[in-house]
Amino acid sequence: MKNWRRNLWILVACQFFVTSAMTMIIPFLPLYLKELGLENETSIGIWTGVIFGANFLTAFLFAPFWGRMADRYGRKSMILRSGFGMAIIIALTGFATGPISLLLLRLLNGMVSGFIPASIGLVSTNTPKQHVGYALGILQAGAVAGGILGPLLGGLMAEMFGYRMIFFITGFSILIAALVCLLFVKENFKAPAKSQVKTNTIEDFKKVTSKKPVLALFGVVLVIQLAVMGINPLLSIYVIELTPAQNTAFYAGLTVAVLGFSNMMSSAFLGRVSDKVGAHNVLIWAMLGVAMLAIPQAFVTDIWQLIVLRFMQGICVGGLLPAANALIRLHSIEGMESRTYGFSNSAMYLGNMIGPVVGGWIVTASSMSTLFLISATLLLINVALVKGKVLPPAKKRFYKEKERRKQQEVPS
Repeated sequence: MKNWRRNLWILVACQFFVTSAMTMIIPFLPLYLKELGLENETSIGIWTGVIFGANFLTAFLFAPFWGRMADRYGRKSMILRSGFGMAIIIALTGFATGPISLLLLRLLNGMVSGFIPASIGLVSTNTPKQHVGYALGILQAGAVAGGILGPLLGGLMAEMFGYRMIFFITGFSILIAALVCLLFVKENFKAPAKSQVKTNTIEDFKKVTSKKPVLALFGVVLVIQLAVMGINPLLSIYVIELTPAQNTAFYAGLTVAVLGFSNMMSSAFLGRVSDKVGAHNVLIWAMLGVAMLAIPQAFVTDIWQLIVLRFMQGICVGGLLPAANALIRLHSIEGMESRTYGFSNSAMYLGNMIGPVVGGWIVTASSMSTLFLISATLLLINVALVKGKVLPPAKKRFYKEKERRKQQEVPS
């Protein structure tokens, strides 16, 4: 535990580099497909969606397996496995010869991915319990900052060096992050007995969800991603309705960026608050805030109204996943923490996959305003789920732990 602060700040920096590197390709993926020989705009749109989602598909499928390996061999080993693996595969993506080879490489990248989930697992299990919320909030801030900066850097470097060079730069950045983790991150890990790890995915799922709050928390994470990711990729459609055509790209980027910026600003603060008042309380109030701020976005008449509301919503979003991850750590079975996070990450990836698809269908069938209202409804249902399935045991354990700390602080 004594190394937890050093581990935290090293992993924050590494997550920043990894996330920014991974998101560099987002602005120019359709243009890269054009360079690979696709000319039909419809084909480019279809391939872009398939290739972008392919990474999430295999990550969703393999997350529980890597969680089991982390419990067996340590979370640091999974960070290194993912870091070196992604560095090689993304560098090879620069040699893609067509959309099929690009798709296969994206599928392979999803298989070996898991740098950020493994970092969350290491930090949550090697940080004193009274600081877990704060640590996870800081960790998210690093990832979000990289997600904001990555697309900007990718667009600028694509103009300067060309599309293929970005993949080589991205691979090199992730390689550096992996080497830093190899040399400087220290993990307090004790390998379990062999009898504890001879299980399969179904057995693991049954065991980790034998504690009812854990299964409910998986549902909470899934709905959070559905409600957030279902909107983000479609915001440009809404921006077109609110702005002059010549400024659409700028305002679309700004509308997405402000939510990420305020998320980054608030996540560490809300993580610290969760350590004091309980992650369950932060999760409930943050979800209520996100839901309530989604409703007026359905009725805005000016782009700046939307931007202000998105900024305010991002402050609340900063408390969602750190609080959910802190609760998952609280309820996970000892020795199965990474497997529990593995299933949680699968739920997150599933939300990332189907959110934009469902959101696109809703917008096609109705409007963006309807999508905002449905997103708010999903989050309000999530609040009820937390209150009904997560809050009572979480609250009980939180106050029991708080009382134990007070007794330890009383001088003998």
